[in-house]
Amino acid sequence: MTENKAKESLLLKVAKHREFGLIVFIILLSIIIQVINSSFLTLSNLNDLLTNTSILIILSIGMLMILLTRGIDLSIAATLALSGMITAQMLKIFPETHPIIAILIGVGIGIICGLILGILVSKIGILPIIASLGLMYVYRGLTFMVAKGEWVNAHQMPASFKAIATSKILGVNTLIFIAIIVFLFFWYFMTYTITGRRIYAVGSNPESAIISGIKVDRILILVYCMMGGLAGLSGVLWVSQYASAQGNTASGYELTVIAACILGGVSINGGIGKITGVLLGAILLGILNNALPLIHVSPFWQMAIEGGIILFAVIFNVIVNRRYEENQLLRRVI
Repeated sequence: MTENKAKESLLLKVAKHREFGLIVFIILLSIIIQVINSSFLTLSNLNDLLTNTSILIILSIGMLMILLTRGIDLSIAATLALSGMITAQMLKIFPETHPIIAILIGVGIGIICGLILGILVSKIGILPIIASLGLMYVYRGLTFMVAKGEWVNAHQMPASFKAIATSKILGVNTLIFIAIIVFLFFWYFMTYTITGRRIYAVGSNPESAIISGIKVDRILILVYCMMGGLAGLSGVLWVSQYASAQGNTASGYELTVIAACILGGVSINGGIGKITGVLLGAILLGILNNALPLIHVSPFWQMAIEGGIILFAVIFNVIVNRRYEENQLLRRVI
């Protein structure tokens, strides 16, 4: 009995303090990389690292809410591309458009895309993976149709729009600043609001959530709309950062976003995950993307290393959850 309690206590500590383990791993990894290449921890490189990771952080926060409800959204990269392309085309025709208006248009397009997916999942009952996979191709096709096979390049965009990715607010790069604001808003939303707690409840036990009076359909539509809005925002920021809008923008990026969530301890079975863990997972991937080229690792090995770390995180999550459930069951039997 004492041994079982000790095991349960250890598993509880591991489950509750995964973020601490991620922080330790990130620090150790950074030290190793700095020893190999002393330019890694310079202010300029760290600024580049955080700037390049900002969009991943924003998208990962949206994906967290989707995964918490036992769903998944494979259409986010296509939504990003579509919102970025429409915004770029609009700026091409109306270069005097204020950057904030461009951002609002991108967010609006993303919300519409997310609303469509939310309705397909919550009202029609299509599995999230199937619905989002279909819409991924629809949105990507629409992006190519809007683009008419052409790019929108830097010369066709106003300087004020491109300055979104290069300007600073309170001394912080605008992309980083926006990511911080998004993180703080959703951290408060998920931690302290009733709706945030209901999102966890829907993923933990959908049947109990319905019995307790939670409008599951509304929650699902809400999270998909929020994910779509964040994808739309990311589309505008992406086009501003790279000063280019293409039909294949961010192709495959949805897998990177899902990977960041898994590294952050989010369960694909729903109901388990913290926004701080997702933040650390995104930063870890950002460090790998930034550091591996610095230490002259082959691009092919970069993919293998990232895949290995993600696989390790998944296995670790499965083992911890399974052992904890076994101990809980054994405790009830005893």
